[in-house]
Amino acid sequence: MRARTIVTLAAIGALLTGCAGATEPPPDQIVLAEGQELGGFNPVSGYGEQGVSPLYDGLLRPAADGDALIPELVPALAEGAPESVGPRRWRLPLRTDVTFSDGSTFDSADVVATYGALKDPVVASEISTNVDAIADVAADGPDAVIVTMRTDANPEPYLLAGIVPAERVEAKPAADWALNTAPVGTGPYVLESLRPDQAVMVARDDYWGERAQVARIVYTHTPDDNVRAQRLSTGEVDGVSLPPRLIDSLQGDDITTVAVKSADWRGVSFPAGNAFTADPQARLAMNRGIDRHALIRDVLSGYGRPAHTPVADVYGAAYNPQAVFAFDPAAATGLLDAAGWRPGPGGVREKDGARAEFELLYNAADTVRRDLAVAFAAAVKPLGIAVRTRGTSWDEIDTSFERSAVLLGGGSTPYSIDAQVYDTLHTRLPNSSPYANPGNFTSPGLDELLDEARQLPDGAAKDELYRQVQASYLSRPSNVFLAFLDHTYGYRESGWNQSAPILEPHSHGVAWGPWWRLNAWTR
Repeated sequence: MRARTIVTLAAIGALLTGCAGATEPPPDQIVLAEGQELGGFNPVSGYGEQGVSPLYDGLLRPAADGDALIPELVPALAEGAPESVGPRRWRLPLRTDVTFSDGSTFDSADVVATYGALKDPVVASEISTNVDAIADVAADGPDAVIVTMRTDANPEPYLLAGIVPAERVEAKPAADWALNTAPVGTGPYVLESLRPDQAVMVARDDYWGERAQVARIVYTHTPDDNVRAQRLSTGEVDGVSLPPRLIDSLQGDDITTVAVKSADWRGVSFPAGNAFTADPQARLAMNRGIDRHALIRDVLSGYGRPAHTPVADVYGAAYNPQAVFAFDPAAATGLLDAAGWRPGPGGVREKDGARAEFELLYNAADTVRRDLAVAFAAAVKPLGIAVRTRGTSWDEIDTSFERSAVLLGGGSTPYSIDAQVYDTLHTRLPNSSPYANPGNFTSPGLDELLDEARQLPDGAAKDELYRQVQASYLSRPSNVFLAFLDHTYGYRESGWNQSAPILEPHSHGVAWGPWWRLNAWTR
């Protein structure tokens, strides 16, 4: 009889698994099949930016018993929580018993150097905008730092980045740093070897915390989804991340699957250079013409929740449950008719010589984005909208936002609602990422609401503004947000007490899921 089950997150934290009748425990090694390329182990380039990494620690790290809420952010390299020492100024005492994996001693100079590099234009960090709320990080002696914020917001969500030794910071783009392939961190593991097809990490004997019982982690680069599933089923690996459509196909007596809630959204951005998608009534009609529940059922096999804005229900009082686009194809058709988009040859709508058609690009290596793009095109076709889907590389997508729609993902920094929402919905700024509101569309008054909301500390006033942000967005949407994904994983039961998965950001893969905190696993 097959023993595979779907476990709830309430149970997984206490799950003790193993093979009945086994006389010897398996080796203290976990082998994980990773779909993404190995390497890039540089926090300044975004590796482990949400405080989850076997190689690095941040000042703080996330902690939770499950995935239903935003995690609590607790001290890691900091000795305690941030202490207010003046308007927008916070002091963090630092641990004094920490060494990096190269034997050097951790102190405030390393924190200052890391955050300086994140904000240095020469370094060109891909996540520089994610720490824009920090104005400055300065040493307060060797054992503390002062963080100065640009707003009154809580600084904690911006203090998760892995800290690197000051002497490893280089005055050139982070993508070219030695840390990408030769990481040096304060985390519980150290990189033992790296090949294109395999990375091996081993537990540090000199880690400042308790030594990890999982002594060795082997990541194997396995880009093909089906091959990863097969390797788990045959016992070649202990764990995989898989698309929702494949997760339920796993076969094996000791295979368990789990779906983890995330703030990771998928949606369609639209180009300003297309007459149809530049029409706000057309974007509103597309939002009304999508059956998000059917899309989640048919494309994601039920592993997800509808997304109407980038604000998920995990944000509690800041979430506006009324800010939804009701599925109403008749209303969508009426909006297009009223805006002057009338059926033309082949059933495709036209207006002033322009056709209701556009190209929708997606990353060709991502089967979930492909399937969502195809489903979106099929859903809007009955409205008289022609969408041509095409898989391509990120290099092409990066230069195509002006003329093509893109199946995008977001939610890379969900532990702050400010970071989750601001760049996605605000009019573009000089330092905006190419992926931040690519069409530069916004509704009247929305920028002002966003600017005011992110200035405030956490509390009722901030929550109310974000509820208004969501209501305002509905009147003139910039995107069609489709779904918040559940990240789906499979693993072989091998006798460990695991850490319960937590609410996940856009980043996933086998660095997350059941393995997000391998150093805390016990027999």
